[in-house]
Amino acid sequence: MAAESLFNRPVCVQVRCQGCEERRLNVRVNIELLSISNPVHKKDLAVRLTDDTDPFFLYNLVISEEDFQSLKSQQGLLVDFSAFPQKFIDLLQQCIQEQNKDIPRFLLQLVSSASLLDHTPVSLNVVETNPFKHLTHLSLKFLPGNDAEIKKFLASCLKSLKEDKMMLEEKLRKTEEDLTRQLSYTQQSLSEKSRELDKLKNEWASHTAALTNKHTQELTNEKEKTLQAQAQYQQQHEQQKKELENLHQKSIQQLQNRLSELEVINKDLTERRYKGDSTVRELKAKLSGIEDECQRAKQEVLSLRRENTTLDAECHEKEKLINQLQTRVAVLEQEIKDKDQLVVRTKEVLDATQEQKVILEESTEKKQSHIEKLETTIKSLSAELLKANEIIKKLQGDLKTLMSKLKLKNTVTIQQEKLLAEKEERLQKEQRDLQEMGQSLRVKEQEVSKLQEQLETTIQKLEESKQLLKTNENVITWLNKQLNEVQVGKKLEPSATPHGGVRAAILPHGMPDRPSFPSSGINHPISPLYAFNNFPEPAHNKNVSSQCPVPKIQFNTQLSKVNRCSDVQAVTTATHPANKENGDNLGLDSKYFKKKDDSIPLRGLSQNTVNSGMYGIGKQAFI
Repeated sequence: MAAESLFNRPVCVQVRCQGCEERRLNVRVNIELLSISNPVHKKDLAVRLTDDTDPFFLYNLVISEEDFQSLKSQQGLLVDFSAFPQKFIDLLQQCIQEQNKDIPRFLLQLVSSASLLDHTPVSLNVVETNPFKHLTHLSLKFLPGNDAEIKKFLASCLKSLKEDKMMLEEKLRKTEEDLTRQLSYTQQSLSEKSRELDKLKNEWASHTAALTNKHTQELTNEKEKTLQAQAQYQQQHEQQKKELENLHQKSIQQLQNRLSELEVINKDLTERRYKGDSTVRELKAKLSGIEDECQRAKQEVLSLRRENTTLDAECHEKEKLINQLQTRVAVLEQEIKDKDQLVVRTKEVLDATQEQKVILEESTEKKQSHIEKLETTIKSLSAELLKANEIIKKLQGDLKTLMSKLKLKNTVTIQQEKLLAEKEERLQKEQRDLQEMGQSLRVKEQEVSKLQEQLETTIQKLEESKQLLKTNENVITWLNKQLNEVQVGKKLEPSATPHGGVRAAILPHGMPDRPSFPSSGINHPISPLYAFNNFPEPAHNKNVSSQCPVPKIQFNTQLSKVNRCSDVQAVTTATHPANKENGDNLGLDSKYFKKKDDSIPLRGLSQNTVNSGMYGIGKQAFI
């Protein structure tokens, strides 16, 4: 039986076991072609999986031609048995090329049905990943090696190690012999070179002695020649000195004339210099501005390049965002259905109020006003739903504009790269694109978190507006009560006060002329005479009421959170005991305002619509 090794390399494999996390393992894949001639000539493909760090990790697979036919029919293979080993090796090569990538296209999976890989059959899958699904090109089932196979494998490993050891020892012996030969040769050459150096030193010493003697003789001859030349030069120097003195006096006179001319020129030049300094300062300021602009241009080029690299990734993210927005549209449609259910629930509450109207005949007017409030809230909810749909359309338009901006940025970056091609050598040193991409991703995540916080704040504002609605209703009931008391006091003493003293008789207990309620949202002062328009009055009070126009009531919904809450608590604590004493019913029972577990939060409502709904409710209740 002859074995031909086709492939023997470690490959990174993704291990999947039942009840365990996925992990990566380096597995050595050995593919051999076994040819058997007794009794019939046939070929088998043997595949062995081993781990270099774990000697007991052994899985074997032997595929004959008959087994390959069944494998071909099961997995829909298109190759023959003769071409199958090479195709399998090609798939393993692609997996090796892709194993260092973050998202590999081809990967090997070792899947086990048990919790661990020990002594259980496993299947080796060659998987290709695409954006739609994982495609399994090939799946081979391996059996774990028994004790005899493990011993045989360990014996072969030991045998190969011993052969490697023998080869290394032989190589070491040969290298030692070569090194000893080289060392003896270098020692011989070193002794010869040292002898030659001694000879050269002796020759150099004799040569230097001869040169020094010759040099001293030449020095004495040169000194005599220099003394003779020095005497001649002194005579020439004295003659030249006299001539130079005459020339010097003439030149002094010329220079004095020249100096007077230069002083005049110097004055002109100083004036020019001052002017030049001022122009230089201006030019320096301009130069600094131009340098700043140049640095900004460089930074913009860097940022544009970084953006160019990141924009491709952002395009992919924007496509993901489009898909998310589509899902969000579906969620909003579901919320619309849920809000329709909420409308049905509010109708049920209206039916309950009508049933309660039969039982409680005394509080019929208050319940009708409450029903009108609920209808206005339903109208505001429908208006908010329409606004939510408009917001979705705006978001889709913003996405389209973003895509057009991306295209424009790409064209701008291409033009600027053409203009700044000469400066690419300096700009290539600063390769920090990866860090800045990470920073931009963090910024995007922060923006997403900020948007989520804004969403939460809007929900909180909605709840606070509901609480404000309740407090406004309490304030309105308190005002109605005060007006009733004023009306009762007026009926008791109709003739005791003159025309000018109407205000003093109407306002008991030192109440101010026009009370204002900043905490409840009432911005303008309220006149007590407003309540007397719907009641009959005596003849002498009609003129007073006609002369005083009734101011309109507005609810200022833009209130600070802290002041509102404190003022509203003060008003509610003041009104509850009075209501209990008089037996006033402030509206529906508390069971209709309890928050149900299956209730749906009203998301997407803007603050202005809530405020407008509050204003309408408060106005109708007050009227």
